[in-house]
Amino acid sequence: MSCSCCGYGQAAERQFTPAKAAKELGHYRHKGAGQTTRLLRDGLAKAGLTDGAVLDIGAGICALTFELLDLGMTSAVAVDASAAYLSAATNEAARRNKTGSIEFVHADFLSVAERLPKVSLVTLDRVICCYPFYEPLLEQALAHAERGFAFSYPRDRWYVRWMVAFENARREWRKSAFRTFVHPAGRMQEIIAGAGFERVERRGTLAWSADVFVKRS
Repeated sequence: MSCSCCGYGQAAERQFTPAKAAKELGHYRHKGAGQTTRLLRDGLAKAGLTDGAVLDIGAGICALTFELLDLGMTSAVAVDASAAYLSAATNEAARRNKTGSIEFVHADFLSVAERLPKVSLVTLDRVICCYPFYEPLLEQALAHAERGFAFSYPRDRWYVRWMVAFENARREWRKSAFRTFVHPAGRMQEIIAGAGFERVERRGTLAWSADVFVKRS
């Protein structure tokens, strides 16, 4: 791994704290999955991509992982750079009696991609916007997907870019190294299509897109 990737991991650990993990987990327990998680879950269900194993990259508290296991996925590998979020996810897995179905991996995905298995489905929910190196992230994620791929990402619109710039300015003022990004949607679609996938579902909001792809036979 390059120093820049290591720097991302350190920034993510400082950004995604135990307090934030506890707050997000509490919201999930009382109000259910967040908006983009629901969009991806429903899109995957409609596309028939709810069986086999899932690799959830940037899994956080594993909300999408739990939703997909409830829909019929048999097992999951959950990768996240935040120890606090994976700790919260581990506790929730025990509460749901899902510990035996999930392998938790604390790492920057790119640093461990070569040793992770290929699976039926790969997901990234609100992950690519937190990662500066979106091209290798997508390429490695797609290389692990045997049947389906799904991700949510900020729409490339002026108002979304303004909001992201404002949040990054606040982080800089607070001396946080963590940043978020609006990556070019066209280039991301090119990478996905080049890996042999075609989009079968697109759901979204004013700020987010949630896309589902299947691998062409």
